[in-house]
Amino acid sequence: MTFVELLARLGGMGRFQVTYVAALALPLLMLASHNLLQNFTAGVPEHHCRPRPVANVSAGDIPLHVSIPSDDHHRPQQCRRYVEPQWHLLGVNGTVNGMAKGMVNGTVNGVVNGMVKGMVKGMANGTVNGVANGMANEAPTEPCRDGWTYHDGVFAHTIVTEWDLVCESKALRQVAQSIYMAGILLGSGLFGILSDKFGRRALLTWCYLQLGVTGAGTAAAPTFIIYCLCRFLAGLAMAGVSLNSASLCMEWIPTEARAVVGTINGYCYTFGQFVLAAVAFGLPHWRWLQLVVSLPFFLFFLYSWLFVESARWQVISGRPELALKGLRKVARLNGRKEEGDKLSEEALRTLVRPEPPLPGGALAALLRTRGMRTVSCGVSFVWFSTSFAYYGLAMDLQGFGVDIYLSQLVFGAVDIPAKLVSVLVISCVGRRVAQGGSLALAGICILANIVVPMELQMLRMAFAVVGKGSLAASFNCAYIFSGELFPTVIRQTGMGLGGTMARVGSMVAPLVRMAADVTPVLPLIIYGAAPIISAIATCFLPETRNMPLPETVKDVERR
Repeated sequence: MTFVELLARLGGMGRFQVTYVAALALPLLMLASHNLLQNFTAGVPEHHCRPRPVANVSAGDIPLHVSIPSDDHHRPQQCRRYVEPQWHLLGVNGTVNGMAKGMVNGTVNGVVNGMVKGMVKGMANGTVNGVANGMANEAPTEPCRDGWTYHDGVFAHTIVTEWDLVCESKALRQVAQSIYMAGILLGSGLFGILSDKFGRRALLTWCYLQLGVTGAGTAAAPTFIIYCLCRFLAGLAMAGVSLNSASLCMEWIPTEARAVVGTINGYCYTFGQFVLAAVAFGLPHWRWLQLVVSLPFFLFFLYSWLFVESARWQVISGRPELALKGLRKVARLNGRKEEGDKLSEEALRTLVRPEPPLPGGALAALLRTRGMRTVSCGVSFVWFSTSFAYYGLAMDLQGFGVDIYLSQLVFGAVDIPAKLVSVLVISCVGRRVAQGGSLALAGICILANIVVPMELQMLRMAFAVVGKGSLAASFNCAYIFSGELFPTVIRQTGMGLGGTMARVGSMVAPLVRMAADVTPVLPLIIYGAAPIISAIATCFLPETRNMPLPETVKDVERR
């Protein structure tokens, strides 16, 4: 009897499995809130320098254009201000007043020099306005030494307004997100190894608590450095939640239901994007938004103590007595108590053959044998290219020339039909075809935009949407396919490898944008070539549809 047959005897996709999937899926709704949170908590509002104080004159009495120069679009510049107010910009009569005020403030030389140079340019234009504009162009400017004024609007209260992450400090906003992604990168490998050693449930419970604590800590962060530290720790925990949720589902669900359950989990993440948008709309202040999306993880932490540890992992780890206890609980919940009572520790020991300690550890096992090298390399290609191309598209919404909010809505909505199609192909045709086909289609759509003229905005948008949907389908398939390729003894380590490569792809994707300085089409060539190469690599992976999960490295080699 195999483990798959044992699950069928204990109820298959029974009450326990349905409840388990629901309990694990609910936190996935909130993962999107943390991954995409900085779209709202780090939004950049309209802003400009705080005008230079003028003696005996209230700041509210000075028109803005007198203190702040205009950009090419006739809007106040965000990072520069005049060293001295340009009174002549008030109008022709304002010139005399400006001279008087300038002399009062001890700026006679500045006024005279500005007027002379400005009048020369202005007279060349033959207009009074030209005189004023010429004088303004010659006026010296300086950075925002007294801070910034932020306009009320959608992003009135963000980390940008709180810590002035604009102008010279604007790169810190992206640094914060990169630090969070670095946490996910480290967590993908770290929690994969730890959960293979200490168990899926224990690590998942810890990650729920860590995500709740660090999320609440982020909301209370007094400085930007502490904010970044809390975000890094939250990224660590997020990776642990994602990996262990997927493995617990995979190891408790019957073979025929894996594709459907994997897709349900994928949809939870998709709908989580809409949950974030709704919560962010109702809570515009970044601290309250951060707190509200973090508090639910304390609830998840509490009910996670009711989770049943993976019986597969317990048997592999030499703990059949604990596995027996868990399996009998599952049988009782599924109404198969008699079947559970018939089980014994001896039967479980023969059910799954424990593998001897792996020489060199779990990481070395990923590359030691030919079959494991094939699986590890193929999974690495799939995860890297999917994430790489996905973020390459997602970060260029403005490049399509369509309203950015409409683009974001369409890019989010396309995940729904894409994942539905993917689960049908996964279930009916096979994992390998679904994985390779989605990657190839995404690459073709990205490369197609190389030859589409910029004027055909809607056609370019259509190719991008299909490409993004294909990558969403690829993500959906990768979670299922990767879990079925690695053996139970190192499944979490293997999934951690895939997650790590995905994070590397997401961190490299923005750097490729710089290749546009060489030639504008080079980024598209790179983004499109990566998934096509990975589609070819997928052909060398074994098909896993309707196949039992491998328990040991030897099972992988035999397959």
